[in-house]
Amino acid sequence: MITIVGSGRVGATTAAFLMFYELDNEVTLIDVIKGLPQGEALDLNHAAAILGKSVRYKGSNDYKDMEGSDIVIITAGLARKPGMTREELAGKNAEIVSSVADQVKKYAPNSIVIITTNPLDAMVYVLYKRLGFPRNRVIGFSGVLDSNRMAYYASQIIGIAPESIIPVVLGQHGENMYPVPEASFVYGKPLTEFLTQDQYNDIVKKTIQAGADITSLRGFSSNWGPAAGLALMVDSIKKNRKRVFEASVYLDGEYGVKDVFAEVPVVLGKNGVEKIIELSLTQEQKQKFMQSIEAVRKNLTQVPPQYLK
Repeated sequence: MITIVGSGRVGATTAAFLMFYELDNEVTLIDVIKGLPQGEALDLNHAAAILGKSVRYKGSNDYKDMEGSDIVIITAGLARKPGMTREELAGKNAEIVSSVADQVKKYAPNSIVIITTNPLDAMVYVLYKRLGFPRNRVIGFSGVLDSNRMAYYASQIIGIAPESIIPVVLGQHGENMYPVPEASFVYGKPLTEFLTQDQYNDIVKKTIQAGADITSLRGFSSNWGPAAGLALMVDSIKKNRKRVFEASVYLDGEYGVKDVFAEVPVVLGKNGVEKIIELSLTQEQKQKFMQSIEAVRKNLTQVPPQYLK
């Protein structure tokens, strides 16, 4: 069974994508708002009937209903509003994430947990500390979205399909993320060889600002992109595909960094994070990566200390 905690836009959209991929016969939606997860589940069950999908949805306000889940996706938390950075949500969402973590630990102690709550790298750290799970089973969603946003913007300039680009975005999921077009490739050829300096700068800027642009345009943060990325991550775990994605994971010496979560390339399989891939970075790239890491650490200082133990 797959459980999604949070039945807002990201949670509900993710539930729909899980249906299209038929990644499990049972999907449970949990939310503190009475009626919301039940209503979403009913609507999704109708959609499954129309599409002929063998997925059954259940909506609940009781965390006990996640019992037996092998994957838990946490989308709960206060949403980002226009003009607000992901970092501003740190103190408010830490309490929510800690509370959810206690329930996951109680009812789904063997699950792999993926979280989308912002500020992502700080919240997945809170989750990791609270759960006490092995690091391979605690994953921050972010890199799939950030890297493919960069691939999209680059594809529009050079005139190829986004999936033909192997994109790299490292570090923080936030205003200090580090897009690395020079470490990204099109069939072995560096992405930078297709770009002018102005185009390079434009792609980096748009990748960093993508979430804020969506929020500014429509008044609420993205849900379709995150849901699509979450479905692919769950697919790789459920089917043990061992696909390489970028995700925010706990670093314990990799990239010369310890005790922090950050976006890096990883292999996802039945055990969660099967392997962390360390890229060979130049001195300049290492410096920029470390600047992004420092932004993550700074964000953690905004989290009340009781949630970091």
